[in-house]
Amino acid sequence: MADKKAQLKVDGIDKTIELPVLSGTLGTDVIDVRALGANGIFTYDPGFMSTGSCESAITYIDGDAGILLHRGYPIAQLAEHSDYLETCYLLLYGELPDKKQKEEFDAMVGKHTMVNQSMHKFIDGFRNDAHPMAIMCGLVGALSAFYQDDMDINNPKHREIAAFRLISKMPTLASICYKYSKDQPVMYPRNDLSYAENFLYMMFATPCEDYVVNPVFAKAMDRIFVLHADHEQNASTSTVRLAGSSGANPFACIAAGIATLWGPAHGGANEAVLTMLEEIGDVENIDEFITKAKDKNDPFRLMGFGHRVYKNFDPRAKVMRETCDQVLEELGMSNDPLLKIAKRLEQIALEDPYFVERKLYPNVDFYSGIIMKAIGIPTSMFTVIFAMSRTIGWISHWNEMISSPYKIGRPRQLYVGKPERDYPTDK
Repeated sequence: MADKKAQLKVDGIDKTIELPVLSGTLGTDVIDVRALGANGIFTYDPGFMSTGSCESAITYIDGDAGILLHRGYPIAQLAEHSDYLETCYLLLYGELPDKKQKEEFDAMVGKHTMVNQSMHKFIDGFRNDAHPMAIMCGLVGALSAFYQDDMDINNPKHREIAAFRLISKMPTLASICYKYSKDQPVMYPRNDLSYAENFLYMMFATPCEDYVVNPVFAKAMDRIFVLHADHEQNASTSTVRLAGSSGANPFACIAAGIATLWGPAHGGANEAVLTMLEEIGDVENIDEFITKAKDKNDPFRLMGFGHRVYKNFDPRAKVMRETCDQVLEELGMSNDPLLKIAKRLEQIALEDPYFVERKLYPNVDFYSGIIMKAIGIPTSMFTVIFAMSRTIGWISHWNEMISSPYKIGRPRQLYVGKPERDYPTDK
């Protein structure tokens, strides 16, 4: 693992510092800089753009090649052949389940879908017009007050129970947030339905009518869940790991991840897509906004195109595009004004040399935002659904970290404040 070495010569330090070079299964080599502290220097890397903070065997991304692997399996294959709960099993345990293991896993998730009745009283303390993500932060953090019996993070069985509880209860909590904002009665989970079906049922069913889940919508939601399940060491996952390194309980760690995901630079991209479409307003205005997008001096940006990580086509986008077409066909929504704008923007991005040369292709957020809007999910719920999907990634990374030797996170800083000075006694 460390057959290669890097040598660092620093002015003012007499000796050459030798640093191991580590190689993973895939990806670029990394220089192990842990020895620098003993020599009185540290690295400086704002945003951690060139820093590996951990070892992980869960997810691998090659942004230049457009590759995303979960435990070695390409994301497109998982989206095509797997479902969300099987993907959850894979991320959590490292291998795909056999038939019996899958049945037992699904049954265990179903066993934990209910939330403590006191949670329903707890939610009454929020304003009805509160953002659903604000409510989700509070509800998930509060879970630690309801499930104190199995929170020994050093006990593998307790960690597994916490994982089941989080995976199971997130759709229930998300639907409660939605129903509360609509002043509608809460619908209790139905364990005879699949994970995605149950979520749609809790979102859209009411006590006064029979609600049948559309299978096309359920399949679309399941794919959204799969495609957002994990994305390596992003801001929210790193936050979960950092919080977990202090020994915090898993519910608190996931609440920290939700808070980070809420930031518009991280989890709000698909919500921003719909905001952009509304700003454009009409197909006739597209050329004007395309011109603005090409003007580097104009602050307008096309949301849902290109990706910070993927310098090629987002590997999740092709699957999401197909799913988007299926949903729109099912609904017969070809004349919807916003969706007409979206389809025209997609065509331009795939054909216009400006976008093609810069590889500003439509990404997963572009298509998932359109799908959820078409299904009837309000934009305020988009990031909540992202958090639901990403919970398995967060809890898998947290469990991986706690299962191995780890240290509390403690980044260093480059101090640029005042030097030491005496307190003025004559003031």
